[in-house]
Amino acid sequence: MPAHWSGVFPAITTQMHRDGSLDLAATSTHAEALIKSGISGLIFLGSLGENQSLTSDEKRDVMAAMIEVADERIPVLSGVAESSLQEATRYVRDLEQIGVDGFMLMPPMIYKSPDPRESLHHFRSVAKATGLPIMIYNNPVSYGHDITPDLFAELADQPNFVALKESSGNTRRITDLHNTVGSRYALFTGVDDLALESAILGIDGWVAGSGIAFPTENQHFWELTRRGEWDKARELYRWFTPLLHLDTHPKFVQYIKLAVQEAGLGQEWTRAPRLPLTGPERKQVLKIIHDGIESRPRIAGGAKARIPTKKAPVEPGASLS
Repeated sequence: MPAHWSGVFPAITTQMHRDGSLDLAATSTHAEALIKSGISGLIFLGSLGENQSLTSDEKRDVMAAMIEVADERIPVLSGVAESSLQEATRYVRDLEQIGVDGFMLMPPMIYKSPDPRESLHHFRSVAKATGLPIMIYNNPVSYGHDITPDLFAELADQPNFVALKESSGNTRRITDLHNTVGSRYALFTGVDDLALESAILGIDGWVAGSGIAFPTENQHFWELTRRGEWDKARELYRWFTPLLHLDTHPKFVQYIKLAVQEAGLGQEWTRAPRLPLTGPERKQVLKIIHDGIESRPRIAGGAKARIPTKKAPVEPGASLS
């Protein structure tokens, strides 16, 4: 099924209550704020959405609710992170029936540095189980599977592979992909603090992470790159970069959920084994977030979030009102 996705497709968090249970109402509220910012699509249940911490029933519940919230205004994608090929194919078939618009397909989470033949077999088999379009997620830093430009060329004959999320952290890959596969796929960057560099080299979209806490600024930055207003984009990027760095740490889920909370768009609660930040690490991350909020640029449609006036660190889940 042909599709040409482009623009900002944020990877949204799955909001939870303090006890780790799903908070679909809060997730819906955040999704609505992102849609109103002008994004082009939404990705639920990616790595940031804590896919692998949810049960199979919970994943289906989340997606059914979020499809209803989006109400066909933008494409809604679901992450696919099952280790079992059988479960992955069952999931995409079920979600196609529920009404999802497409998928972001992660490699099978079994072990690092697998035989590429196994990774390609997994991708192809999942793709053949659905007629919906698929974005392939390449993140060798986190998951140990490196889908190189040559391997993407091998996958090019599968028609419903329509997009790539390139998160190798190596911007050389963008030019190598252009040279190897041309315009066969829509090319998205998945590394927040390489967004400007990637945009200059030529991408179609951005799977944004940290920007879900700053929807107006995130969308405005992207639009500056589309218009080629590089001086303005560079200025905004310098403000944004400390916040974008939150996306490239092993605790990126906790960091970004904390940013979402401080910006007034949700809560920080995660599901175990992830735990809320504490101690000096929490103070350091809060400082980055609060400094970003205090110096937040004035953009039409944007609003400054309130932050605590005291210098003491905010305890997990503390109210900002």
